Amino acid sequence: MGISGVTLNKRTLLKQRQAQPLDIKIKMSQARIRQWFEHWRGKVFVSFSGGMDSTVLLHLVRSVYPDTPGACVSGMLYPEIRRHVERTPNVEIVRPKLNFKQVIEKYGYPVVSKRMAQYIGEVQRSRGETNTKRLRLTGIRSDGTRSPMGMISKKWQYLCNAPFAVSDRCCNVIKKRPLDMVAKELGAPLVGTRVEESTQREQTYYQYGCNAFDLKRPRSAPLSFWLDRDIWQYVERFNVPYSTIYDMGYARTGCMYCAFGVHLEATPNRFQRMAMTHPRQWKYCIETLGMGDVLDYIKVPYHAPEQIEMWPGLVYGYGFE
Repeated sequence: MGISGVTLNKRTLLKQRQAQPLDIKIKMSQARIRQWFEHWRGKVFVSFSGGMDSTVLLHLVRSVYPDTPGACVSGMLYPEIRRHVERTPNVEIVRPKLNFKQVIEKYGYPVVSKRMAQYIGEVQRSRGETNTKRLRLTGIRSDGTRSPMGMISKKWQYLCNAPFAVSDRCCNVIKKRPLDMVAKELGAPLVGTRVEESTQREQTYYQYGCNAFDLKRPRSAPLSFWLDRDIWQYVERFNVPYSTIYDMGYARTGCMYCAFGVHLEATPNRFQRMAMTHPRQWKYCIETLGMGDVLDYIKVPYHAPEQIEMWPGLVYGYGFE
């Protein structure tokens, strides 16, 4: 059977798992949690961001192993997320060595996507004509073969000449490195990522499944095949406490100042919403961090929309406590 056939079979299996009722998904995920726990002889922890997915994951893991510790990197958390993390027992809060301001000053801004930001940064830092630069701009390798996935999208190639540096290093510095240090102490992480969130995570799932023992950074993602509706159904069924940020109109709560994927968001995007709910942080982000100039350059609006009544449930001027 060819690779395409294998992928097709795995995709079909994934769709079947995603269609299962929540009760079945809970049992399937608990089985993967037990497998992970037994493989590492209990030396595991939950990577807890304070977001909805990791909140459900922590509750689910502790339904099987109540004493499982959690760890949260305190990078660019929304204040409501931070309070939720601080209220959650047995969660270690870890500080990264560099904050976001220091990261963008040293490496550059996270824009478009991790892959595009990496490629654009490589071209910006190149000196003269190199094989890497040619690959990123034309998709042609040093041996003359083509690699479309190794090329910067033509839509974004103009960013190579941007008056600011672009980089994918932010996530590595603010999240991955601190969690690597935690892993040395607490063990192998369980994470709340799901394939519904990105194509890259879907491809990783096809290759490794939920429990990726063979990755350079082994990790378990027992919620991989869950859908958004499963997360909310679980929260409602088990009355799981969650961050109030989700009652303010937010659907995703990653790093507060990150611009990855913002160009794909409908109005109000994350920065427009921040202007309405967290005006102090918005002002710091747009003016002090210079994100306004970056968003102008990629043609993404960031001021609060005029007719906010169009978005029910949005709390205006919530501010920072």
